[in-house]
Amino acid sequence: MAGANIQFIDLAAQQAKIRDKIDAGIARVLDHGQYIMGPEVREFEAQLAEFTGAEHAFGCANGTDALAVVLMAWGVGPGHAVFVPSFTYVASAEVAGMLGATPFFVDVHEDTFNIDPESFEKAIGEAKALGLEATAVVPVDLFGQPADVPAIQKIADANGVKVLVDAAQSFGATLHNKRVGTWGHATTTSFFPAKPLGCYGDGGAIFTNDAELGKVIDSIRLHGKGREKYDNVRIGMNSRLDTLQAAILKEKLAIFPEEVIARDRVAARYTAALKDVARTPKLIDGATSVWAQYTLIVDDRDAVQAKCKEAGVPTMVYYPMALSQQTGYKHYPGVSGGTPVSDSLSGRVLSLPMHPYLTEDDQDMIIETVRAVLG
Repeated sequence: MAGANIQFIDLAAQQAKIRDKIDAGIARVLDHGQYIMGPEVREFEAQLAEFTGAEHAFGCANGTDALAVVLMAWGVGPGHAVFVPSFTYVASAEVAGMLGATPFFVDVHEDTFNIDPESFEKAIGEAKALGLEATAVVPVDLFGQPADVPAIQKIADANGVKVLVDAAQSFGATLHNKRVGTWGHATTTSFFPAKPLGCYGDGGAIFTNDAELGKVIDSIRLHGKGREKYDNVRIGMNSRLDTLQAAILKEKLAIFPEEVIARDRVAARYTAALKDVARTPKLIDGATSVWAQYTLIVDDRDAVQAKCKEAGVPTMVYYPMALSQQTGYKHYPGVSGGTPVSDSLSGRVLSLPMHPYLTEDDQDMIIETVRAVLG
């Protein structure tokens, strides 16, 4: 089968390119033996801050913990509404529920997949009418491009709402020439292996320009520590980035800028070749994307996906069910009128293979297959 070797995400190709450096980094950790919060963690955090332009960067165990740590630092809990787009991965809403707060679902724009500021603004008043305190909003940078954070920030500031940018999929992207990591009151990301910058396990990071918030974040991720190791001054959690993962991420970050360029090149070829047969992704003015996923909107998705599979072209669906429809979340409130765009997208989105090592021959095979199927 012609496309049988096409990988949806090819981590092996990347590893082959830098395997010697990764092996050397791991060996250094094994030699010094500081497996928890070792020097590589501090070095990587400094590199993250420099890369993003954020004043403070903190590694943690995973992207979900990153979100939770920030909400904990803000004292989010029972009686608080946390506004979350309905079309995203569960972690964005999960953390609010974990802390006893109320995830409040809002809708997204169909062309960008990201939170609709008008839906968010409408939801604030409706949450207050339910007796909830409008506390935080979690704009998710879905599939690699930043949400319209300036518009969201304006609404949030007018209503005393904190902005926590979920950049699990957009690390490396920019908005108005500012890198992700410098928007909102705080930003989080994930280093899950399949992310644009991923480790070989779980990992995450938190960014902020607020020094006082940074001190609380640093405390919470380390069991709520105070000045002394065994003087824990607040409820915290155990959420540290492993030194081995930091050593790996340092080497991956070194080649990350060139990988972002390669991803953008693949996305541009897809868009040019497919825009007449499918709804292709749209970037907002002033935004760049790292293309965590390249996602089309198609009709009769099941048939399209089946035919692509027959041709050896792998595809994925992110996400087949809106959060507001999921069993564990459908009892939570949402903006009046529901989230029809999120519900519609969940039945029509289809993601194509995307990674920096996708050859032009494989890209051509994917493009030809999709065009033949959609005709």
